[in-house]
Amino acid sequence: MKPFKPVLRSRFSVLRGRIASRFWFAVLVSAFLAVPCPADVLKIVVNDAIQPVTAEYIGRALDSAAANHDQAVLIEMNTPGGLVESTRDIIDKIVGSHVPVIVYVTPSGSRAGSAGIFILEAADVAAMTPGTNAGAAHPVTLFGKPDETMMKKIENDAAALMRSVAAKRGRNVELAESAVRESKSFTEQEALEKKLIDYVATDQQDLFRQISGKGFKRFDGTAVTLNLTGQAVRNYPMTLKQQILSYIMDPNITLIILMIGALCLYVEFNHPGAVVPGTIGVIFIVLAAFAMHLLPIRFAALAMILVAFALFAAEAKFASHGVLTAGGIVLLALGGLLLVDGPIPEMRVRWLTAVAVSVPLGIITAFLMTIAVRARRNKVVTGEQGLVGEIGIAQTALSPSGKIFVHGELWDAVSAVPIPAGERVIVRRVDGLTLRVDPVAAARPVMA
Repeated sequence: MKPFKPVLRSRFSVLRGRIASRFWFAVLVSAFLAVPCPADVLKIVVNDAIQPVTAEYIGRALDSAAANHDQAVLIEMNTPGGLVESTRDIIDKIVGSHVPVIVYVTPSGSRAGSAGIFILEAADVAAMTPGTNAGAAHPVTLFGKPDETMMKKIENDAAALMRSVAAKRGRNVELAESAVRESKSFTEQEALEKKLIDYVATDQQDLFRQISGKGFKRFDGTAVTLNLTGQAVRNYPMTLKQQILSYIMDPNITLIILMIGALCLYVEFNHPGAVVPGTIGVIFIVLAAFAMHLLPIRFAALAMILVAFALFAAEAKFASHGVLTAGGIVLLALGGLLLVDGPIPEMRVRWLTAVAVSVPLGIITAFLMTIAVRARRNKVVTGEQGLVGEIGIAQTALSPSGKIFVHGELWDAVSAVPIPAGERVIVRRVDGLTLRVDPVAAARPVMA
């Protein structure tokens, strides 16, 4: 038998060796994980008007790039412009990004109009592809034309924003400001020669080759050099929610959704218990309300739409020979056309959409309302009320009670005056299963 102490010492040595090997294994794994892997370039595509969903999309992409320690974020942009508040939100996200941001106006034929040039100038690296343009950034008011003083304030505010981002990026401040004050627009070559942008590149890889190895200063003053040639590019698509919101925030789609919802609710109110029209109507109205909450809406236009439906209802009640319906259609079309007061035409309802929606909806609504009102005015032809006023034949003498034949059935009947069998009677009232009747007066001869 082996001594106890040597055995214990041997086992302790083995255990210590295992612990040491595991420790060094953990150190090697940690060292391996600490070695920085080649970072990607995160790419997003903005091919629409600038609105709240665009700002959310760009913000989430920048957060994702920072979390993954990407080298850069590439924003491929083609926009006619958009809302001022959304533009400011995007600029704040870009200048505060931990990851350098490259804004690239592409493909050929694209533009960075209005709000787009603000975003372009705010980027760490600004680039355009041949056949593109940028500019025309003069502010447009939302609710009518203000007085000269207010317009000057709005213009100065936009110009100051442009100067602040262009100066920090080392670009041509005076020329950038002219895009605001004078609505100037520039081709890609003009923008490059006058130092509004940094590069003109035929494609993405050409842009990366030109950027690689060249340093630039970020908004906070730190110097950065990117080497993007051959780096993997990872696309960052919109989420399903963002795609749906971006779609319904098209003012034309918003108007169509609103009108369909209103029509479905009307059908539900006239056919209580149908459920399906009411459910669809509520869903569409909620979607339209959400979109209108984010869009610049004229509440006067909403009032015009409500008055239009009031005129359709009045047409059903008063015989105006179509005058009220025509007035309702005109108000509905004008309300739809003026509903969204966007700063650019792409963020307003097109007149063709307003007319195409208003005329059929107005005719259908007026027609349905007329049918409903007439149906309520018609005499009831079913149940107990349907018997009142009907003509029957006395099957037995009524003195005062007896049997009559009416509506294809025999009924117990009571008359205030005696009525012989075979005489015609008229039903005056229904008391349970007994009819109160009167004799039908004989027709008077017509004198020649």
